[in-house]
Amino acid sequence: MTVSGATRPALRATDPTDDTMPVAVLGLVAAFTAAVVAQGGYYLPGRLLVILLVAASLVATLPGRPWSVGDLWPVPAACAALGGWALIRAAFAGGYPAAAGEAATLGCLVAVLLVLRRTGWRARERLAGLLVGIGALVAVTVWLGVAWRLRRLAVLVDQQLWRGGGTLTYPNAAAALLVSLALLAIALPAATPRAPGRPATRYLLLVGVGATLSRAGLLALAIGLVVLAVLAGPGQTVRRAAGPLIGAAVATGALAPSFPVRAQPHPALAVAGLLAGAAVALGPEYLPRRVRAAATGGVLVLAGVVLWTRLGTGAAHNILRSRWSVTSSGRSGALHAALRLIADRPLTGTGVGQARFVWVAPDGTAQIALYAHDEYLQTLVDLGAIGLALLLALLAAMAVTLYRARGCDHRPGVRAGAIAALAALAAHSGFDFLWHLAVLPLAAALFLGLAASATGGGTPIDHHEGEMA
Repeated sequence: MTVSGATRPALRATDPTDDTMPVAVLGLVAAFTAAVVAQGGYYLPGRLLVILLVAASLVATLPGRPWSVGDLWPVPAACAALGGWALIRAAFAGGYPAAAGEAATLGCLVAVLLVLRRTGWRARERLAGLLVGIGALVAVTVWLGVAWRLRRLAVLVDQQLWRGGGTLTYPNAAAALLVSLALLAIALPAATPRAPGRPATRYLLLVGVGATLSRAGLLALAIGLVVLAVLAGPGQTVRRAAGPLIGAAVATGALAPSFPVRAQPHPALAVAGLLAGAAVALGPEYLPRRVRAAATGGVLVLAGVVLWTRLGTGAAHNILRSRWSVTSSGRSGALHAALRLIADRPLTGTGVGQARFVWVAPDGTAQIALYAHDEYLQTLVDLGAIGLALLLALLAAMAVTLYRARGCDHRPGVRAGAIAALAALAAHSGFDFLWHLAVLPLAAALFLGLAASATGGGTPIDHHEGEMA
């Protein structure tokens, strides 16, 4: 008896990876958690722990069904080329530890992709839920850092503002992580109808984004929301995002008096703003229809009155002057220093970890930095035009992988949210050094794995690939 393609869903319906959380996937969750706790995995001990946990996850998949790269081969090939060039360049310029770290990061990307290739959509959805849950906890630490002026969770920037960095201790990296996870959370459907967990997670993630005061983070969020609206539909995106966005704006406004360095923190106001923002974010979803508009309007008016009286001291003007300007002497100085280094070695670069960006500040003092605030520019400095071309090839390979998976079985929302998260990370990477923290390349690998095809390629889905049911 011949079995038709329409009755071939054995791998989908009966595969245990579809109904349970595989040990290998739990290993990836452990790696992500370890990176979050260990300051993003920036320092060597944390980075090594992440690499070991990802490697263990890959090994855990070996006893399963036959192992193959399949249609994912462009990404491993591009990673091998870029990592190989970094090591070859190190042979002439030195800096093997830094080059080896970059090669290991690319190896982790491939390993994560291969692990999730063997994972069914049910486990992928649970993985996505765990990631946004961990992100919400990070967002709480970011908010606490500003509200209570906790020095391990907030960073004094330019002797002007306290910005939330959370467990990552770097506000811009925290913003990049929280923005990408917020987009994934907005796309994910609720576990059960009217369950408050997912909307609350979206709200907390966006509150954390606000507490970082990251300009690039807000730009990346806007870009990600546009991508999400294209993939999942503008109506669903607006309905999922509007309440949490407005509520997060209220909560961030309540933090405003605590940002300036010359002001005392106001934790009571911050808590009140957090609760008021939660009412705005969650109330319209769960209050009776007749009282939704009145309750939301009342909270917004009350929050506006309180913030107007608290911000009359000039805190708002200080924040706007510091954060919402497109100019930055540090960034422009690093940019000019980077261009000089590129002019010296345009084809091969300085080698990974060998560049030092030196410039003279407006006050006449010499400034030095290890990184440019642009990962694409950093790659051009480190590995030259050859390295940048290989990086672009890797990005193209990722795009091809996502395109090939468009007809495969995915849980509604997971694919759209993962692609939007990748778009936000790609945009933000042009404004800050993000890839030097292990947690962000790991997050990008997880998003790519969530949106890529599974073993066997899956079967065409009946619903729109980005629909958020």
